[in-house]
Parts: sequence; C-alpha cells; structure tokens
Amino acid sequence: MRGSKSNLISLREDVTNDTSDLSEMKISDEKGSVEKRTMTLIGKKGYHDSVYKNAAKIFQSIRTEKRKDRILVRYGDGSASPMLTFKDQYSQRVSYELAFSALKYQNLLEELLVDSCVYPCHSIPDELTSLLVVMLYDLQDRKFQAREIFDEEEPVAEVRKIERYLYSFRTKLAAALARCRIKHDALSVEYILPESIRKQEQRASALPLCVWINTFKISPQDVFRDLKTKGFTRVESVSDFDRYTYCMDQHCHDVLVFPSSLKEELLNLDLFADCKLLLQDKSCSLAVHSAQALLNTGDDIIAAHAGSHLTIAHMAVLANHSLSTVFVCGVKSSEKAAELRNLFSHMGCKNIQLLHEDFTETGPTDPRLQKATVILLLPPCSGLGVGNPIDFILNENGDAGLLRDLFRGSVSEDKLNILAERQLNELMHAMEFNKVQSIVYCTCSVYPEENELVVKKAMESGVEGNKVQPYRLIPPVFSTCSNSKTSTEIFFKMEPSEFSGCCFLAVLAREKDFSENVSTKDILARAAAKGLLDGIVEKSKEEKKKQPKVKHHRSNVTGGGTQPKTAKNLHRQMVSNTKAEASVSKAVSNPQQKRASRPKTCVQLKESVSPVPGTALPAALKHTPRLSPVGRACDRPALARRARAERRSVVLKPVEIVFPPGAAPYASPQGSKAQVSARPCFHGWAGAKGPGGRVLPPPLAAAARPAGRAHPRPWL
Repeated sequence: MRGSKSNLISLREDVTNDTSDLSEMKISDEKGSVEKRTMTLIGKKGYHDSVYKNAAKIFQSIRTEKRKDRILVRYGDGSASPMLTFKDQYSQRVSYELAFSALKYQNLLEELLVDSCVYPCHSIPDELTSLLVVMLYDLQDRKFQAREIFDEEEPVAEVRKIERYLYSFRTKLAAALARCRIKHDALSVEYILPESIRKQEQRASALPLCVWINTFKISPQDVFRDLKTKGFTRVESVSDFDRYTYCMDQHCHDVLVFPSSLKEELLNLDLFADCKLLLQDKSCSLAVHSAQALLNTGDDIIAAHAGSHLTIAHMAVLANHSLSTVFVCGVKSSEKAAELRNLFSHMGCKNIQLLHEDFTETGPTDPRLQKATVILLLPPCSGLGVGNPIDFILNENGDAGLLRDLFRGSVSEDKLNILAERQLNELMHAMEFNKVQSIVYCTCSVYPEENELVVKKAMESGVEGNKVQPYRLIPPVFSTCSNSKTSTEIFFKMEPSEFSGCCFLAVLAREKDFSENVSTKDILARAAAKGLLDGIVEKSKEEKKKQPKVKHHRSNVTGGGTQPKTAKNLHRQMVSNTKAEASVSKAVSNPQQKRASRPKTCVQLKESVSPVPGTALPAALKHTPRLSPVGRACDRPALARRARAERRSVVLKPVEIVFPPGAAPYASPQGSKAQVSARPCFHGWAGAKGPGGRVLPPPLAAAARPAGRAHPRPWL
C-alpha cells in the first residue's frame, strides 16, 4: 500500500504543469466546509495586500529562532514591536490566522524555499523573508493558483513583488511539496505537524461556542423567541447537541452554548450585529459572575485591566442590577478612550468610568474609588489553556507571543517568572485597598506558579495590615440560576478539554468582623442587591397587617380568650402552694426527705386528656401570685432573678395551657409520672408548725395519697 501511494505521488510530480491535481494539499481538509469558512484560513481568492503585510509583521515577531547550524533562511531584525494597522475586524482576524499558520509550517515552508531554489534570492532582502514565507503558505493553500486582485484595495509594492516572484516558481514549489510529503509519508501537509499541535487544533475546532446576553438591549426571553424563529432548538446539555441546537450554561444564567460548527452562521445573525449577543470565552464570564455575586446595592467595582472591552461590558451589564459603577484602569491614550467609549455606547453600557492610571499606580485613598468594594483582577498570563488562541488574542487583547508558546507547548522559565511576579504585585496591591471587601483573581493558565502559588504568597504577605480584617479564601458563586452547580472547593478550576478551555478562579474576601454592629437596614439592602428578597418583603408586610396585635399588661395576665374566674383562682392557688412547698422543703432537715428527690420550684403541667370546652388558661405568668410570709422569705432571691429576666425577655408567641376542672397534678417523689386525682377537688396542706413558728411540709405519704383533707374554701 505504501509503495502504491508513493507511485501515485511520483506520477503527480511528473505532471508538474497540472498543479490542480494537488487539491488534497490544503490545511484542515478533514474539518468540513463550515469550519473552513469559520477559520478563514483557506482563502480561495486570496487577501488584500494589507493583510499579507500585517501577517508578515506578526510572523516576524513570533517565528521560531533556530541555532546557527540549522538555519536555512535568514530573517531581518524583528526585535522592535510591529506597528499594525487593520482596516476592520475581519482583516485583523485573518492576519493573525495567516501568521499563525506560517508559524506552524515554518520548517516545511523553509524547506520548500530551499528545495525549489527560490531561496536565496539577491533581489529579496532579509527584511522581506517573513513576507516571502507568509505568501508561500497562502499560495500553496490556494493550490498554487493566481490571486484575484481587488480593484478597491491600495496596492503594496513589496507584496506585489513577492507575489510575482513566487508565482513564477509555482511548478517547482509544487514539486518540492510533493517530495516533502513522500519524505514524511503524509497524506496531507497537516500530518507533517507534531501530534500535539494536531490534537490542539482538533480540540479547538470542536470546542462549543459561548455567548452572553446583553440585557441592556434585549431580554433573555426575546433571545429565546428570536432563536426559535430562526430554527434553533433548546436542549438540556452539550451532549444533546445536534445541528441547530443550543443550551444554557451550567454556571452562568445569561450564557448560551452553541455547537462549534455554527460559528459563521451565528456571527451573521442580527443578534450579533446589534450587540445583543456577544461571543466570548467562558472563563471571562465566570470571572464577572463571581464578582457580581459579591456586590451590594450601591457598591462600585474596580476592573484592574482594560484589556477586554467585552469583559468590561459584561461586568457593567451584571453590575447594573445593583446600581454599581465599573471603574476601568489603564486607559492611557485619548484615542483608546474614545474607541472604548464608542464601543460601550454601542453596547448600551452607561455605568463605566475610564481611568488613565494603571492599576498599580492607583492609590487606595483615591476619592473616586471610595465606594468600591470589589476588585476584578484578570492579569496577563501565559494562556496555554485557552480554547481558541486567535479569539483570545483579539477579544482579550492578548500577546501574539501566545501563538509561539502554543506551538512549543510550553512557556519559557524566564517568561513564567516575569508573569508570576507581575501577578503577585497586582494582587498584593489590590489587598491594600482598605475599603475593598472582596477580590476576584482569574487566569487561563495551566501553571500553578500563576495560580495557587500567587494567591498563597499574597495571603502570606499580610500587606493589608492590622487595621482591617484579613483576607480568607471562599468558594466562588457564579449565579442564582437553579441549574447552577456552585463549586464547593476553595479554588475553582477547569482543565482544558473538548468541552471547555482552562480557567483558574480564586475569590478573596475579608473575614467578618463580629464586633461591628450591622443594622437591619444594611442586611436587607445586601440581600435585596443579590435578589434574595424578591417577593418576600411584600409577603411579610401583608402577613403583618393580618396578624392581630397582642397586648401585654404588667398587672395581670391575658390569654387567648375570656377566662372563667374559677379557673384563674384555681391556677393561682395551685402555683402558690407548689412554690411554698418547694421553698419550705429547703429549710427542713428530714432523713426521709433527704433520701427523696428535692421538689422543683417549677412544675411542668401535663396536657389534660379531656380539656374544658371553650376555656383556656393564661399563656405565661408575668408576676408570681401571693405567697405566705415564709414562702416570700425563702423565694425572694428567685423572685428577684425572675423579675430581672422578665425585663429582658420578649414574648414571642402566646401559648395556651388548658387544665381540667378542679384537678392538679402532683410530682411523684420517686420520679414517676404525675398523678391526677379522680375526684373534682383540690388538695392542700395545713401542716403543723415547728420550732420558731415555721410550717412543716407534708409527709411524703400524705402528698402521694389520692384522697386527702378537703380545702376549707373549695372552688367548685
């Protein structure tokens, strides 16, 4: 099989004039036509001259540096940062894509130039070698066909010169490409790439698309209705995706997820053209949702970086519910400020203020930031865990060096140390704001040096000082949506997968100061800002109106209805005798009573089996009934303590206790259950007097007898 394949390629090499037979030599041939249109790497007719020029500048800054013994072609000096000027967003995107493709196939393209004798060329200086490599990639991508020239574009002399030169060698270049494929035994040039790069491209091409709803311009219900009219069906999860389907994100209530194959069709919808839906990586949405959950009504938020206008706009949309202002640091130039104001105005964002100073140059005592309680910190990071690097660079103002690091699969140690040091300085500076209560720290890095270690070092630094409460880590909260799955871990992490990119999220919050008195009004305001009191306040007001008022008198006890006078007197006499017995028993030294359990000063009343219909006894006793002189002397300390307790106590809810007619329970000295007399009479004790005139308690046997001496003044 391998021999027949080689013979077929050799036959194609012989027919060098028929370059159309090399149709399989294109990038990403197995990704489908939709993905080709989305990536815009396959330009069937080519690009404008300005695109090639900008792509060459980007490639010059990110190309792979080789050792002297392995150098095939020489490039000019690319130490200076390129000055890029793009006509529109489309030109910007395809310029980065073209430069990234040239980087991935740099070794192959250099080999083709040398093998076909295109390089070296004395008429082409080293400063134009980057342009030569970029345009060679596009030429083979167009199957060595001529580029269509656009009449409206402004020609660039260097681009036209390189184009004519390469096209004159198109046959030799096609033959060199065929020989290279035979050498690597590759079905297409895509298989010449390292396996790690191929897997990364496959994962990026299948990654679902995340978009968030701009509620400044449209409601979620209107979005769902509009998508339904355009043929989209809402499903439960990503696993249920079909052609025209979408689902709600499990963490963020305003984020929709679509299949990757629908990217071009989505961007052509009016919802995207009018900024009602915006395409952005999910990691940024997680950061702004966790920050919004920490805001109270009237609190402001500081965005430490102005890198992504989409992130700032999303934060402004969510913060509008709590009447908050988003302060954006680091808008240096007036041109950049005007551009951002125009973008935010188009999105409907009016609660954003731009600051000229960098975040580290902004002082904690800045009078503009005295109401800020949350800091959103998304510092520049290595970004190796992003799903689509081109989108990340364009939307998040990322560094083009990310493309070089992605191709290598790692970040140099020096660059990693520089990034980690900068992140630590910014996080420590954020902790110096005394009035700030929470900090949200988020990266797209896979390295612990930029994630856990940075947070740990900042927490151990103690830069917040002793005058404020220290910070502690809390689990992030993303949304109040019922489908949300809030992380219970201190750090929130998402590893790169076929469903999502990488995300690391940490939330630092000050410890609660329990010595601080927080008013009820402040607590309700915080709960209302988070949407926790919707429908509860109104309901409580209605219940308060319906609830009858209960008056409490100091001189008497009121129950739930009209009490019979007989029942009141019975209850007062029963409590009086019981307390008298308890107080007197403390002063008597009787061997028989020492062996028995001491009577309690309070008797627990059991519910009657057959309560009296239509009657009820008092719910609580505000004052103790009149006792005998001996009882008052013995029980005076208890009465004083009880009076003080009553002044501090608050009656929460009236309780009715019903007693049977003419019956009173007695506690058994052996600890058994209370016994109730079967006869409707009240038992008392008119005991004998001891030395000093003290009244002795009744004997145990007499107290336990069911029948005793009748009271001289029976109530019934």
